[in-house]
Amino acid sequence: MSHVETTRRGRVLEVTLNKPKVNAIDIEMSKDMGRAFAELRDDPELWCAILTGAGEKIFSAGWDLKALNKGEMELDNWWEEDYGDGGFAGLTENWKLNKPVICALNGLAIGGGFEIALSCDLIIAAEHVEFGLPEMPLGIVPDAGALQRLPRRIPHNIAMEMFLLGRRMKADEAAHYGLINKVVPKDQLMDAAREWADQIAWSAPLAMQSVKEVQREIECKPLEAAFAHMRTGDLPTYRKMLTSEDAKEGVAAFVERRDPVFKGK
Repeated sequence: MSHVETTRRGRVLEVTLNKPKVNAIDIEMSKDMGRAFAELRDDPELWCAILTGAGEKIFSAGWDLKALNKGEMELDNWWEEDYGDGGFAGLTENWKLNKPVICALNGLAIGGGFEIALSCDLIIAAEHVEFGLPEMPLGIVPDAGALQRLPRRIPHNIAMEMFLLGRRMKADEAAHYGLINKVVPKDQLMDAAREWADQIAWSAPLAMQSVKEVQREIECKPLEAAFAHMRTGDLPTYRKMLTSEDAKEGVAAFVERRDPVFKGK
């Protein structure tokens, strides 16, 4: 039985974590998530995704520590085990997924659950959501994305406070730092996520995918080098977008004062 539920809603793939009580992710669940996001990546009829959790209490507690304790997973060089397409949870090291993923946080994002959210492109949180990294008292560190991504999203000293002291961050504070995009009442969460997903699914998909591809490839490069890499680097989606039918359609629709009809070609 899979604990990862997928629903296709037009051009949008909705992925729901449903493994009571805390959506803790073991190797098999990680592989299931990898398969879901591989479907998003490879199906030309899917243009974006929403990732959320079942219920209202917790999005995910991350790594399944009970499975680790039973010896079903290893700690030393854990990344050498097969967690499926895209690394842990199908997203944390998914370097080929150019389609946007919206994270609709329905509850607590703890440890690896927080790291999954950090892997998404847009984050909408219900107002009761909190973020936390409780690894330090366990004698481990959050090395599936938090150490790499969090200090790039919020002030360094605040990230260190979360790493070293394990303090929780509420949704409104996360929004203050720009860590998440939007905070909404819990009963409006999926409506807000679907509104954004529908807007993305209406837009030119190659342009949307080019944004992710270029951003990933130029990250941490000096400005001049970033321009040079965009002009001459290996960016197949960006190059395809520049000569696409959709680019011609978008310009023609603007000139003709009509809505464009994009096809992803």
